[in-house]
Amino acid sequence: MALGMWSPKNGETWLLGFAVAATRFVCRSRVLYDLDSVNFGLALQHFDPRVHQPHPPGYFLYIGLGRLLQFIVRDANLALVVLSIVASCGAAVVIYHMADEWFGRDAARFAGLLFLFSPLGWFHGTVALTYAVEAFFSALIAYWCWKLASGRMAMTEPVAILLGIAAGVRPSSLMLLGPLYLFSLRGVPLTRAARGLVVLAATLAAWFGPMIWMSGGIARYLGALISLWRLVPGRDTVFNSSPGTSIARAATVAFIFVMTFGLAGVASIRLLRAGYVPDERKRWFTVVWVLPALCFYTFIFLKFMNSGYLLILIAPGCLWLGSSAADWFRSSMWPRHLRIAVVALCAIGNTYLYTASPFYCSYRSVRRFESELAEITQEIPRIGQPGDTLIVGFDSHFLGYRHAGYYLPGYDTVEFPGVVIGEGYRIFAMRDGQTTLSGGLPPGNWRQFVFFPLPAGDGKYADYLAGVEKKVPTGGLRTVHIARFDYVTGPISDLQVMFPAAGAPAAGVYPPLHPAAQAVNSSEHYESSIP
Repeated sequence: MALGMWSPKNGETWLLGFAVAATRFVCRSRVLYDLDSVNFGLALQHFDPRVHQPHPPGYFLYIGLGRLLQFIVRDANLALVVLSIVASCGAAVVIYHMADEWFGRDAARFAGLLFLFSPLGWFHGTVALTYAVEAFFSALIAYWCWKLASGRMAMTEPVAILLGIAAGVRPSSLMLLGPLYLFSLRGVPLTRAARGLVVLAATLAAWFGPMIWMSGGIARYLGALISLWRLVPGRDTVFNSSPGTSIARAATVAFIFVMTFGLAGVASIRLLRAGYVPDERKRWFTVVWVLPALCFYTFIFLKFMNSGYLLILIAPGCLWLGSSAADWFRSSMWPRHLRIAVVALCAIGNTYLYTASPFYCSYRSVRRFESELAEITQEIPRIGQPGDTLIVGFDSHFLGYRHAGYYLPGYDTVEFPGVVIGEGYRIFAMRDGQTTLSGGLPPGNWRQFVFFPLPAGDGKYADYLAGVEKKVPTGGLRTVHIARFDYVTGPISDLQVMFPAAGAPAAGVYPPLHPAAQAVNSSEHYESSIP
């Protein structure tokens, strides 16, 4: 047993896990990176999906794990980032072992390297989001499902429990990985398969019940979930949009594939060769593994800003590309030193894609965002103090009202625009890390308001802000330029123009609806300066 623990195979997995942990920890984000990250951070203090702490469907077990880690590290962002790092290490080790079992040791080494140097996998191992954790569960559930499909019927219940836990972290995992579990039950006796499904249902109920209780009841929880679906993904599915939308999503999936595997993705060309797949069982198993996610994100919902959705497929990609790369390395007529140079070039190229590309999921973009947020939170107090200044933020993934409310907790922060829901007109507001939806502006004796700046250097943000400013009477706004940002302020009396249905300030309420922002038309931009 002791010798087995120090076998070359185990030594390689330890080395791989250490390399993943080190690269992710060194590049970890220092603040909650985007809108969803802030929602998760807020939920560590107070769980309430009705006001998006976090957003529906709640991610109950993810928040629970985050709270345990926060108790140790005393920082919400670091707790969730550590969870992403640990999950990344787990995913790498599982991918290595599954590739070794399927294709051999050489394929396992290449599969591990593919995961280690995956630009998108690297990014999601450094930020406070759920996708790296889902990637780990996808890998482990598939690995156990393969053992189940190969005749190890004792895995029936453990896989069911694991799938139920994965659904508590990201509920979509049940829909996207559940078919693989059912597929793996084909050779299991009916009574044993039924017992597995009962165990799955019991595992789901174990966390779903407490989540519903903490959400204020099933009606409020489902109301929040359904309204979010209708206002975001449900508005642009294959059932109510043009075929061009699905084509665009398919192109996005292809682009995300490039961001996932970078230069190493060229190995996929070998998979197109006739007769390459050596085992029909593995091929169909992989099809069932990846098809639900590919169909859902092609025909139902996918945004590039949420490219981490496709991380659920990084494990099968690493397996097959690793096998292809190993086959090339063994059979190529190139000298060994040239083959090693090609592998090194791919690793260097992927490292560059992650560290220096202009995409939101690069190390450079993370550091730029962090410096912008630090600059804004330092400069806002120069514009006005909490007692006399209201912050107006926008529903933006980066530098939106969530970041304003979280990192400037002493200020009252409201989201523009307000929304009309079943209970009437409501405004999304934050103060001291808590969120409310109110019929009017929160109570306060402010002298002025200030727009929380959107990310610098992006024309679409400037156009949006121009449209918002147009709503305020000419001459009502003033602009202070400090470092990289313009801080646009106005008298509090003009706020009624931006929130015409708000009326008098009202006490906070918690309706179960998503505070979705609506587009603002823009054609002119008025700007004046403070003398």
